[in-house]
Parts: sequence; structure tokens; C-alpha cells
Amino acid sequence: MEKQEGRPADERVLQAPDRGLVHVWPSGGGTEQLFPDKVLLSRPVVQVSLGEHHGVLLAQGGQVFSFGELSWRGLSVPVSAPVLEASLLGRTVVHVAAGGFHCGAISEQGSVYMWGENTAGQCGQNDRASVTNITVSEPCPVAMVDSEVVPPVVVRVVGLACGREHSLALSDHNELWAWGSGCQLGLVTNIFPVWKPQKVEHLAGRHVIQVACGAYHSLALVRSLPAQDFSAQSTPKTRERGRSPQCPVADREELVTTDDAHYCPLGVELSEVMRSETPSRRRVSRQRLHPAGMSSGSSPGSGASLSSFSDDSRSNPKQRNLPACSRLEPGENRTECVSQTDGSPKANPAADWAATKDSAFSDDLELQSILEKLSGQTSESQDVTATGDTDSMSSHTGSDDSYISSTPSSDLLTSSYKDDSACKRQTNNGRASGPLSSSPVCLEEIRLCLEKEKQALLSSSLTNIHQKGNAAAGRRLSLPGTPTHGSPRRRRPCACGPVSAGQAPSAGPLEAGDELPSLETEVWSWGRGSEGQLGHGDQLARLQPLCIKSLTGKEVIKVAAGSHHSLALTAQCQVYSWGSNMCGQLGHLNSPVTLPQHAKLSDGLRVWDVSAGQSHSLLLADGDCVQPVLLYCGQQSEKPQSRSSGHSSPSRAESYAVRPSLLPFCIEMNYISSVCSGGQTCAALTDQNVMGFIAAIHELASRERRFSCWMSDVRKVLISPLRKKEAACQMLGEPCTQLFFALCESFIHLSKLVGRHATSLSYFLQNAQSRDVTSFPLLTHTELFLETYKKFCSAVGDFEVMGGFQSLHKLSLECLGSRQAVLSQLRGSDQPVGGEFDLVSMFYQPLQQLHHYSRLLLKMSACYDVLTLEYQSLQQGCSHYESLSLSLLRKRKQAEATQLFWKTHSGKATENLRLPQRRLLCESSNRSLTPLSAGRFSNHWFILFNDVLVHTQFSTHHVYPLTCLWVKPITEDRTGLYAIKIICPEESFTLVASTPEEKNKWLRSLNQAVDQVLGGAAQGSSPGVTAAVCRTASYKFVADERFKDAQYAGGWLAGRVHGRGTMKWPDGRLYKGNFKNGLEDGYGECVIPNKAQDKPDTYQGQWKEGRIHGFGKYKYGSGEVYEGCFCDGQRHGYGMLSSGKLARTTSSVFIGHWVQDKKTGYGVHDDIMRGEKYMGFWLDDQRHGSGVVVTQYGVYFEGSFKENKMSGSGLLVSDDNTVFQGEFSDDWTINGKGVLTLANGDCLDGLFSGEWRTGLKVVGTYVKPTLDGYEGKEKNDLPLGQHVVPAAQRWICAFDECWSRLGCDANGGGGGDRTAAWENIAVTITAARRQSPDLSKSHTKVLESLEFIPQYGEPVTTANYDNIRRYLTKACETPHHPLGWLVETLVTAYRMTYVGVGSNRRLLPQAVQELQAYLTHFYSVIRFLFPGLPDDGGVIPDAPDPGPFKSRRSSSRAEQGVLVVSCSSLLLPLLLPRLYPPLFTLYCLQQEQEEALYWERVLRLNKQPDQSLLSFLGVQEKFWPHWMSILGEKKQIVSSSKDACFVSAVETLQQISTTFTPSDKLMVIQRTFEELTLEVKPLLAGDFLWCMDDLFPLFLYVVLRARVRNLGAEVCLIEDLMDPNLQHGEMGLMFTTLKACFIQIQQESTT
Repeated sequence: MEKQEGRPADERVLQAPDRGLVHVWPSGGGTEQLFPDKVLLSRPVVQVSLGEHHGVLLAQGGQVFSFGELSWRGLSVPVSAPVLEASLLGRTVVHVAAGGFHCGAISEQGSVYMWGENTAGQCGQNDRASVTNITVSEPCPVAMVDSEVVPPVVVRVVGLACGREHSLALSDHNELWAWGSGCQLGLVTNIFPVWKPQKVEHLAGRHVIQVACGAYHSLALVRSLPAQDFSAQSTPKTRERGRSPQCPVADREELVTTDDAHYCPLGVELSEVMRSETPSRRRVSRQRLHPAGMSSGSSPGSGASLSSFSDDSRSNPKQRNLPACSRLEPGENRTECVSQTDGSPKANPAADWAATKDSAFSDDLELQSILEKLSGQTSESQDVTATGDTDSMSSHTGSDDSYISSTPSSDLLTSSYKDDSACKRQTNNGRASGPLSSSPVCLEEIRLCLEKEKQALLSSSLTNIHQKGNAAAGRRLSLPGTPTHGSPRRRRPCACGPVSAGQAPSAGPLEAGDELPSLETEVWSWGRGSEGQLGHGDQLARLQPLCIKSLTGKEVIKVAAGSHHSLALTAQCQVYSWGSNMCGQLGHLNSPVTLPQHAKLSDGLRVWDVSAGQSHSLLLADGDCVQPVLLYCGQQSEKPQSRSSGHSSPSRAESYAVRPSLLPFCIEMNYISSVCSGGQTCAALTDQNVMGFIAAIHELASRERRFSCWMSDVRKVLISPLRKKEAACQMLGEPCTQLFFALCESFIHLSKLVGRHATSLSYFLQNAQSRDVTSFPLLTHTELFLETYKKFCSAVGDFEVMGGFQSLHKLSLECLGSRQAVLSQLRGSDQPVGGEFDLVSMFYQPLQQLHHYSRLLLKMSACYDVLTLEYQSLQQGCSHYESLSLSLLRKRKQAEATQLFWKTHSGKATENLRLPQRRLLCESSNRSLTPLSAGRFSNHWFILFNDVLVHTQFSTHHVYPLTCLWVKPITEDRTGLYAIKIICPEESFTLVASTPEEKNKWLRSLNQAVDQVLGGAAQGSSPGVTAAVCRTASYKFVADERFKDAQYAGGWLAGRVHGRGTMKWPDGRLYKGNFKNGLEDGYGECVIPNKAQDKPDTYQGQWKEGRIHGFGKYKYGSGEVYEGCFCDGQRHGYGMLSSGKLARTTSSVFIGHWVQDKKTGYGVHDDIMRGEKYMGFWLDDQRHGSGVVVTQYGVYFEGSFKENKMSGSGLLVSDDNTVFQGEFSDDWTINGKGVLTLANGDCLDGLFSGEWRTGLKVVGTYVKPTLDGYEGKEKNDLPLGQHVVPAAQRWICAFDECWSRLGCDANGGGGGDRTAAWENIAVTITAARRQSPDLSKSHTKVLESLEFIPQYGEPVTTANYDNIRRYLTKACETPHHPLGWLVETLVTAYRMTYVGVGSNRRLLPQAVQELQAYLTHFYSVIRFLFPGLPDDGGVIPDAPDPGPFKSRRSSSRAEQGVLVVSCSSLLLPLLLPRLYPPLFTLYCLQQEQEEALYWERVLRLNKQPDQSLLSFLGVQEKFWPHWMSILGEKKQIVSSSKDACFVSAVETLQQISTTFTPSDKLMVIQRTFEELTLEVKPLLAGDFLWCMDDLFPLFLYVVLRARVRNLGAEVCLIEDLMDPNLQHGEMGLMFTTLKACFIQIQQESTT
């Protein structure tokens, strides 16, 4: 509201006096003659604060004004014309505070500024160089630095309160800081004044909400600690001495534990000063005068002389001193507390009474005897003045309330000592509780005090005798908290964030997590207590904050402090007051009141703001109308008092109002938003009602407060007594008992929410500076309000449906008895108390509040322009609450109709259908709906509830859950039937209505009920519109043959499981995946119990029509794992089966082709335990056809197999090149003709029989070849490859699966649809990306790019050829792509074949042929996808380039050469890097002997220096380099230099081992020649051309110096796999040179 854009449209142009008006009037005058003065300012006032004789105003824009007696400037400013604090201009002040005679302000940045009287350090200015530093005429900053953190930080302040001699500040971390003088600071110190702000350590770790300062006492509103916080900080050694949040007040005594420390009535520790006698302490009296010659800071009830206790102490020097809270330290200045001429004591800055360190009596027996004597004293007559008159009391006792009062409350000392002597207390590890006063007290003083108290107890002269029983327990437990003496800061983070600097201190308590005010609060007080203003049941002072037990659980939301009395406002709009009541300012007759008492108010008045002055209290309350009213109680003398007399208590002859009375003039002040009091002055902040906006806000707040009070009364009168009654469970019954407690919980939850909301609205009105309607809790926490009201309405309806209110009515009559009249008032109706329906109406009464929310939000929105954010927010909130109100009213009617239905149709037949959440929607008791095939005499009854449809036939019930029920209207045909078809998962039936109207009614009701149960709107359904056909629901099958007794949760389509879901059978079977038309279809995961094994079978993969179909992974319970293709539940196509583990004898791996669950076709079987690997054809799980077997011992066999045995002709080669070629009859068993060739060439030809491993029987001829013939024969010229499976016939199953994934025929895809293939690719990639949410960003981007279908139909030219290569690169890197899956599968098959036992040099030709077959088959798939690619070895044309430069470009392209595409150039870069390790290993094994000879020559030749090696190789001297460069420095090459020539060429050639494809290796060779040429050019003049005679020796030197391992394998790999187009070009010539170097090095002589 305060922002320009946040105000109503018409209010923006209004002048300042229309809002933020201040009215000020004196409190001493009679209420009839008062005429408030208006403060005239040019801008609205947002806050007022009053001191003793002055006031401070905060205007909009952060300007501060002052009025009244400004003694620090010698000015007297009238109220009507306040003066501007010019020094604060530009500071943007957001909060002001006025103390007794000083002021404070907080800037927007959280800085504090103070000015006024500084005699006690209350302004925080410590300029000690100036002797006259008793006033601060202009606002000065107060430095507040938290030095406990490292590094120290400046404290940001959000709240400020001022007393007469002290100031308190609240930080944004909800910590309290204090400075000034007196025990009201709450600090652990004995040096006053406290010039520098210090943290109140006793409240560290607490969430302080608000602070208030009286003249010499302080109040703090603190959030209650949750149980876990208390337990965390309450260790056995250190326990909280304040309120225990773990249990109620009645149980607090049990928390106090026995210890060896004792506490006096002050709540501080009693300890011996010394074991020896100590002399009496001297006291020195000094006076500190006010600058004007008048005394300052005097308080009623304070005397000028010292306590009579001190006199007793001096007259008895043998008595040992026992200080109550402080003692004089040796070696310190012994300056005592001083008193002034008016009897007001001041704490001297040099006072240094320190806290005792001893926590217990040294002699427990002596203490026990003392306590026994004290408790056994007889009552003696004492001259005790009644404390009703504080002045007369002061004249007798002469005590000051900073010391121990001579007349404490009657039962405090006795009860405390009786309890403390034998009972349990809390301690702080034996430390003292800190200084409480500056006066030592001995045991004799305590004795005298106890004697007086005992007599006072008998005479009941001090307190109301009716209060003693209840108050004693609370006072006994009012132990002070433990001072933390520099304890580490314990900050609990607040979810709502720090309180803004512009927020008033009263706008405090916020609940963590939802920014609504918390009602779980406590009130803590400390300071002087001679008037009982601390509320602890006594008149003693407290140096440390102490929790007021009697206010715990009262939900206090604000505290206010007068000069000598205190007020507390609760969320139930009740006011509690305590302290001085000389002028009736407490609002009741109990005087004095040392415990909080409820102020008596007229019926119908609800207080929502309080303030307290010197001798009066001002209350702001709701009356009968929306406009607030002012209530006043306190002094009403006709003559205003002067400043000198204002500090003493008023005379008893003066008139005062004991009970709060109405101020008549408040009606003329428009709408009051807050009140303020100080000294003898009152003030109110008001607003004009512009366009009804202010009235709407006040009405909303007033109604919410009234509603909150009503709910609180219901909780107190009805809910709490019934919950505690033991007979409730028996009378209500088991189901209703649980529902009743659920109803109570929801009611209490709603009550707390409403109370917090009402409190928030009160804060909203009081804080004029932060009024923004968009911050209304109704708008910011709409979901919380809606959900809470929904739960409450559901709880009431459930309880009503089960007939709970009938029993509850009887229970209430029995429990309440005479309080039925009160209950009748709470019902809010004039009807007599007659039945349970009265309770029903009462519990439904909160629903009316929703309509008021909507109405008032709509009323406020009318004050804004329709384009503003405020209008939209208010309209949206109005719509939410109005729709909820109508919805809940409908639910109420449904609950009432359902309750009536169960009451009418009660019986065992329907009792099992009665559930709390079930509501009746429609029923056919009038035969309005019957089945289609029903007989004439059959009895059918259909009942539609909100969750099920029930079909009743005689005593049989058929229940159909609405979540799995589909309604389909049947159009009228010639039969004339008005039919409705009902579809359920396991059955369908047709219902016939009697009339068209009945059909429409049932159709609408069914559709709306299904929509509602599915979470739909259930509104506006027409008869022809059915509920959602696709839905997600749970169902348990009963009769279905396939899913019998299975529980399903997932998607549905028209009565059949469809979409993603989970099916679970009772026998342990589980399927989780996709369904289609009632069957498993798509990807799914299944668990199948295996009775023969302990572990179940699991499957992850594709399904089709209820069977495993497609690619998947099946894990058997036996340990076998199959990963491959399935067809109709059987292994079919490509697949890999891993059997057993390495530790088992059956461990093996098969990869190959399957047909109908059997190995058929080409496959590789690795028998791990036997160390054999078979590569060949299979038939019906047996080796059959051509095949190859290799063993781990290097034996190689190829031949034919039959029925899993070697049968027929075959070839066997051992590791030493012994070869047998002949007939085999079994594995490794020879039987028949054959030829055995030994490694030296000798042959044995004849008949062989026997096993190869054990020995052969031979009948034949031994032949030894001639020497010439054998030398001419190649050693490696073995007849291999005659019986192997051709490479083109291997792994056809993998390519068939790829064609299948593309949606084409498995025979090559010639007849496939290319467009459909690309669409399948896009769908597969999209599904993979959606089903894999944990993909990396890079992988996700690759998948997204593959989703786009490239321009595959265009002719391939040199311009778009690179795009195809890039696409293929991405596709092959992604296993989700069909091409990527194919690459991954081929790599797996290749490695399974040629790794391990398969790493045999005899297999190299097969491995090379298999790789070339891969390329051929793969290229056919690529050409199908990109038909523009040419045949293998074809030429790609240039892109058409129309233009004048076409001929030039064509000629330049012709000069560069044409682009030839082959399968090796396109696909080898994709495949070979993955297949390189096994393939290169075979090459190394094949060239093992040549490599050994080559490497031996390389090592020997490299021992020579460069020049010697160049000369040995025949390199001409003109090519010898003479200089080399080392790190940029040129050095000469000498004869001993080594590895210094042609370094760049050598390093380039070494990179050949880091490449994979032949083309990359050839590029390395080409760059080596280029580097060699660049190094030779500077040695020769002019251009030159290489000749082989010059080039070969030089290149031979480079090869030797490069020291490339396995160079022979590299040469063979390049020769076998290089592109045929490059064999006869420049690169082919360079490769031939390298090959020649390899051969030359082997033959090079080293001598």
C-alpha cells in the first residue's frame, strides 16, 4: 500500500492527510474531556514512538520528526508542529524508538543512530574526553560489531527499544544486544555504564522476535525451542535453566535434577565467599545529579537509603557473608552503588562486583542445618507494610529495586527454599549465574527475609490467596537461565530470511518454512522487579533473562512495557498484565500483581494491539463494527503532572480506571492501525477509508480474529475435554474413535493456521511501512489454506458418514454437563441444543470463512486498476477461495446424503460397504437401471459411490472400482433401449435405463465420478462425453487366465492394460515395462521364478504380443547369460551365451547364430576350461560342417565336423609346423589315409590311426625330399584355408538383425522402404533418449543431432560427402543407432574370435578376410541408406557450380585429382580402431621371426655415431648435415654425435605406431619424406629431384634411427588393407621404399 504502484488507483492522487495521521492526547485527563491533537505533516506517518515527555515520528520516505520536551537541546516543541531531524536526512530511516529521555533510529542499511540523554550510556556514546558528555544533541551512529566471528562483522539491526537508562537492539539474526546501565541490560558484567553494545549471551541460540523496555526492566518475545533443539544444547553438564520446551508446565518439576548447588529466590547461585570470616564491607555513597539540578531516573517504590539487610550485616561481623549474586573481588575499587537525592539509585561506572566462581556450599551439612532452622522458624510479628502502597513501603524498607527487595512476595522464598533444599535443580557446570545486584547478602539476611515471608504467608497480605496454589509451582520453577560467559553463538537459520530493517519489532514471529507468524512463543523478562513487573511471582530483580512460566503456551504475539508494569497480547486477543497497579493500569483489581493476570474486558471486544505508558495502558480492539475502538485503563487525574513528580507513584487520591474503558473520541479518528504510549501521553496512527479499501482490510482482519477466537473457544470447551475423556473410545467405537481424533487434529491444525493468519493481518495493519496487498498470506500461501480447509472438511465428512456425531452428541452431554449453554453459544445459532446435527453445523461453520475471504478480496480488488498486479493477484485469490467454498459445500451435501443413506439402509448386507471416505452419488432403488439380460423377477440394485460402482443382487455384491471402469453410451437404435455400456478389465455389461432422463443422469454421474477419482475436474461433463479412455490405475485381476491373481499398476486403454506399467503375480513373477492391447509389448523387464535354482530368471529387452521377441538380455538362474535376439520366446538370430563361471567345469562362451533356441549356422564357441575355441558351422546345438579349432597349446585344426565330432578330411598343424592332412573320425583322432609333414620337410604317407595327443600308428612310406627342392619351398607355404568357413558367410545373423532394426527384410534390404528405415532410426533414437535420463550432455547432443533425418536422397557430391562421413561417425559411436549397434556387435564377435586362444598366427588370413567381409556387407547397408553413394571404388562427381568460373574450378579439381570412394576408405576409420588390438597381435605373431632378426640389426647398427652410420649405409656426404639446433641454439655436429641428424624426420616416422588405419600410416610415411626433404634442401644449391640411389640410403638411416618396434607387422598390415587406388601412386611408392628398408635391415651385414 505504501508504494506508489501498490496503492489503489484513486488513492494515489490523495494528499498525505488521508492516511498516516497521528493523534496525540494526554493520559492523565478524563476520558470524557479528551480532545486528541493532530500532528500535521506534509507526508504520511508510518510509526510513532513516545518517551517520558517527548515523541518521535517516522514519516514516509524515511524522515524523522521530534516533538515534546527536548531537554538535550533545551527546546519545547508542540505536538502540532514537530521539528525535523535534519542530520538524519539521506539516511532512509525505517524504524524509530523513544526511551525515557533519549531516542533511537534504524536506517535502511541496519545502522543505529542515538541521541538524547547519555548519563547512563544509553546512547552508546563513549567520548570520555568530554566531561559534559551527558547529552547527545544530534543523532550519532552506534557501532555494533560482532567480534565472536572471524573476521568480525558489523551487526545489522532490525529492531530497537529504549528504556530510561538502557537500550536494546534486535539484529537480523534475531539476537539481542544491549547497552546502558542497570540490571535490565541482561549482560554478564559488573561495570556500568556499558558504553559499547554487547550481546545478551543468555539468549544466544534463541530466536528473539520482539523486545520492549520499561523504565528499569526489559521484556523479550522469544520463539519456543523445539524438542530437538533443547536436547541438543542441554547436556548433562550444561542445562537450560529457563523454560524446558520438552514437556508442559505441569511436568517441569520432574526436569530439575539434584545437584550440589543451591539457588536463592533471585534465581542465582548461593555460594560461600570464603571459609574464614570476612570483614564487613564498607559502603560509600555518592550522588550523581542531573545537569539541570534535578534527579533523573527515579522510580516508584525506590528509596534513598541503603537496605536494612546491609545494616544487619555490619552489626554482625562474625556472620560469614553469603552473596546472592555478586561479591567484591580483592584488589578492586570498592565503590558501592550510589543513590540520588530523589532516591533513585544509579550503578556507578566503577562498580566492579564480580560473579562468584564457587557454585556450591563447601559444607553441605552446614547448609542443611541452616535450611532446617529456616524452615522451622516460628512466625513472629514483623512491621511489614502492605505492598499495596509502594510509596509507604519504600519509606519503611529503603530498598532499591536493583537490590534485593525487603518485601518479596509471600511464598516465593519459603517455597523456593523448601523445594531447593531437597529437590532437583539445573546447573551450569558449577559456575555462578552472574551478578544480580551490587549488594552482598549474608545468610542472616536470608533468614530475616524468610521470617518475614513466613509471616506474610500466614497473613496472606501480599498476594491473592486464591492464586497461591497455582502460582507456587510456576514460581518454584522460575529458575534463571545459565549465563553463557562467551558461549559460542548458536544461530538457527530461519527459512523466512532475516527480518527487514523496515519492519517494526512487533512484526516478528515467523514460522520456519512458510513465513507465517509462529504462535509457539515465550516471554522472558529481566531487570528490576520491585513492582512485580517481571512476572515471576516475586518482587526481586533479575540480572539474566528468565522465562515467565505462566505465559508459556498462551500464544503471546506481542509484549509492551510501561514504566513499572508489563502487558502481553495473545493470539486469542486476550491481554495479560502484571506489575504496578497503583493507577489501575493493569485492567483488574488484584494489586500488586506479580504474576500475569488476564485483564477483564467486555464481551465482544478483541484486542489486537497494546501499549503501556507510565501509569496507564492503551488497547486497540475490535468492537461490534468494523472500525476499531480504543480502550484505556489507568490514571485519570485532571491535572497533568510535572516532570519532577512524574517519576513517583501517583497519589491514591487520584482517580483511575480499573477496568479498560472505551474512549469515545476514537470513533471520530477513522480507522486506527496502531497505538502507542509513553510517559503520560497516548498516540494513535489512523487511516482514512478511501474507496472502502481500508475498511475491507480491517473487516478481513476483524473477521479472522473473531474466527480465531471462536475456534480457540471450541478447542477449549469441546475438543480438549472430549479428547481427554477415557470413555470416548468405548462410546464412539473403534472406527469412529480414529476418525474423531483425526477430526480433532485437523480442527487444531486449521485453528493454528487461522490464528497465525489473524496475527499476520494484525501485523499487516500495524506496520504501515510494509503494506503490500500482494504479500497477503491468503495470496502467497493459497495452497496451504486450500489444502488445510480441504483436509478439515474431509475429516468432518468422514466422521459424519460413519455416524460419529450421534455418539459424540451423547458424549458431549455427559462430559460438558452444565456447560451446554456455552456450547450453544459457540454454535452461533438460536436453535435449541437438541441433537447431533447441531454439532454437525458447528463443525461445518469454518467453511463460511472461505466465502468471506472471497468477498473481501473481491472488494479490495475493486480499488485497483484492472491492469495492475494487485488486481490480478486479488482476483485470482478470490476465484480460488470462491471455487473451494462451493466445492466444499457440495461435499457437505454429499456427506449428509451418504449418512442418511446408511441410516436408511442399515444392516449387515451393506455394512461392509460403509467406508469413511465413500460418498453416495446415485442409486437405482426405484428400478431406474437394470442389466440388459435381467429377468422379470430378478432384483438388481446399482449404487454409485465416489470410488466404486456396486451391483447388488439379493445378498451378493459386485464391486467395480471406478479407476478401472469405462463408460460408453450406446446410441438409440430400433430396439428403443436407453443403454449404457460398462467396460471393466475382466468383464463388460450393458445397463438399460428406464427413461432418457435416467440414462443421461447416470451417464453424467458415472463420467463425473470417474473424472473425479482420476483427478479430473469432474465439471461440465455432457452425457455424450466419456471419461478418460487412457488412464493410469491399479487393479487386481481375479478371473483372467493370463493375469490371474496378478496386481497391476500402470496405464490402461479402454479396459485393457496399455502403456507403461508393472504386473506382479503371487508366485513371484514380475513384469515392469510396456503393454499394448492387454499384452506385454515393447521394452520390459521381467523376473521369472526358477524352481530348480535358488535364483530367479531375469530378462531385460523387447517383447511382442505377450512373448519375448526382439533383442534382449536373459539371465538364467543357473548362471548362464544370453544376450541377443529372440523370436516368439525362443533364442533366434544373433546371440551370445555365457555359460557358467570361470570356476566351473562348464564355463564357456558361444557367440553366433541361433534358430528356435538352438545353435544353428556360423558361430564361435570358446571352451574356457578345455582351452579350445571352435569357429565354424553348427546344427541343432552341435558342430556340423566346416570349422576351425585352435587350442591354447598352439595346435590348429581345420576340417569338417559331423554330430559334434571331427569327421572327414581335415588339416592339423602343430606349433612347430608339423602338418597332418588326412581323415579324422573323432576329436583329435585320426583314422585313414593321410600325409604327415615334419618341420624339416620329411614326409610320411600312409594309413594312420590313433589320437594325436597320445600317439599314432602308421603304415606307410617315409619320404625325404631333395635338398634343392626343400630350400626352394617356402617355409610358411601351408595348405591353410581349404576347410574354413568363407568370410562372406560369417556373421550374417548380425547384419540380418541390423536390417531388421531398419525395418527391412533380413536378406539384404533390397526390397525395404528407405523412408521407413530412416523413420525407424529417428524413432529408436528418440525413445532411447527419453528412456535414458542419466545421459551426459555430450551424449544427449549427439542423440539430438541423430534424430534429424539427413538429405539421404540427394546425389552424393564432393560437397556433401563430408556430411555423410560425419553422420556415420556419430551413428557408429552410439549403440542406440542401428549402425552403432552393428559396429558394437561386429567388434564383440571379432574380439571373441581372435582374442585369447584365438590369438593364433594361423588365423591371420582369416582375420583379414573377415574384416574385408565386414566392409563389404557394411557398405551395402550404407548404400541402402544413402543411395547416392557409388559402387566400391567409384568416383564422386563435383557439385554443380553454375557460374562464370565453372571451367576454372573444374580444371583446378582435375589437377588435384578425383575423389574415389571405396568401402575401405569410408569404413575402415570407423571399424579398424576398435579391431586393431587383436588384428595387430596376429600380425606380430606372424612376423615374429622376421621381427626378431630386424630388431637385432637395429640395436647393433644404432650403436654407431651418426656420421659413421651414414658412411656405412652409403649416404653421400653432400647429404650429411653439419649443424644441429638444440633449444634454438645452433651447434656443430662432430664425428661422435649421435641421434643428431634428421631428427624431425625420425620423430615423424615414430608416429606410425600411434595410428590405426593404413591411410593414416601412409600419411605418416609421406610426412616423413617431406620432413627429410626439408632438412636436405638447405644442404644443396638450387632445386633437385630425388633419385632412388640417393633417397634409399638416407631413408634407411631414418628407419634405423626411428627404432620402430614391430615394423614388419606395420608393413604387412598396410600392404593387406591399403586402398587399392593408392598402390600405384606416390604413396604406394613411398610404402614400397619403407618395405624395402625393412627387408634390407634384416639382410644388412654388421661387419
